[in-house]
Amino acid sequence: MNDISRRRTARHLVTLRQLCEVIALTPQPSLRIALIAGGQAALSALAATLLICATPWQHLIAFPALGALASLFGRYAPVQRRMTIVTICAALLTGGVLLQSLASSAGASPVERLLLLALIAGGATLAIAHWRLGGPGPIIVTFASAGALGPVASWHAAAEQTLAAAAGGAVAWVVCRITDRLRSAELEVLVLPQAPHRPFRHEVIAAGRIAAGTAAAALIAQAAGWPHPSWAAIGALAVLQGAHLHVTMSRALQRMAGTLVGVFLAWAVLAQDLPLWGLIAAVVLFQFVTEVVIGYNYALGQITVTPMALIMTYIAAPATAVGMPVERALESILGVALGIVFAVLFSTADDRVYLARHREGQPAP
Repeated sequence: MNDISRRRTARHLVTLRQLCEVIALTPQPSLRIALIAGGQAALSALAATLLICATPWQHLIAFPALGALASLFGRYAPVQRRMTIVTICAALLTGGVLLQSLASSAGASPVERLLLLALIAGGATLAIAHWRLGGPGPIIVTFASAGALGPVASWHAAAEQTLAAAAGGAVAWVVCRITDRLRSAELEVLVLPQAPHRPFRHEVIAAGRIAAGTAAAALIAQAAGWPHPSWAAIGALAVLQGAHLHVTMSRALQRMAGTLVGVFLAWAVLAQDLPLWGLIAAVVLFQFVTEVVIGYNYALGQITVTPMALIMTYIAAPATAVGMPVERALESILGVALGIVFAVLFSTADDRVYLARHREGQPAP
């Protein structure tokens, strides 16, 4: 079993066992920590949006919420390490917004900005893997950068967006600093497997594959004339960041199923024509639920993260509401489908052998 063809690998990914893995529920390492992490993420998002609402820069409300996503990282890390992780991730989120804002203000074309988004996805993949920052991985940094894809009229506007994102990151740091002691007792008894160290060369190759895959998905959606090609890029990234091919396929199917259910929830919320405070409350609620349930099954997380993302998009640009849920579903499915194709095409011999052994119940080499 020195090498397995890509055609045979594709067959390994469409089996009953694969479907069972897709629908299986995984036990949480700690429900208490999941609840605390969900509360931290929700409180960070709420505090960041309320603070911006109290200023003359309410039109930038989406950017503090994006920066506050730094609170999603490091939920199982020791307290001091957690604060380092949140700091680094806040800087990565702010950097993603800064680069896109500067590119837009400098007059970059839509295609150039999508290529930049792919480079940011690859760079975030490398940084998070090399510094061992953990989940939820580069998809959050890419999502934040995609939030800055809109037109930016001036350098001044680019600076405002960046500072707003940085403020959200600072809020997340403060919230985690104040509340992280709630995790301490649980962390003392919790034993988690450590991810193996990978050679830097392997990390660079993985980052390059993700950059190429997200770029291809975004450009295909752009060429097709779809309005939000970044959603296709994020869909491909979500799949490609799986550690192994069977995990990649599970994420693909889970993301498609969860997104389809999630867009109906988003439509139901947006159809109510809620005031701003109601929309913020919905974002906070979906953020909390996502962080609690996503550890059980990735599809469950997608059911709630999809409406959260769509509502945030609507808050930032209300004119996009018409048809937005359907567009999200179609472009995400395109990205997911392309992601699994890229994963098989870019797979190494080791990846394919690992999948074959996994399917046959043999230990990994």
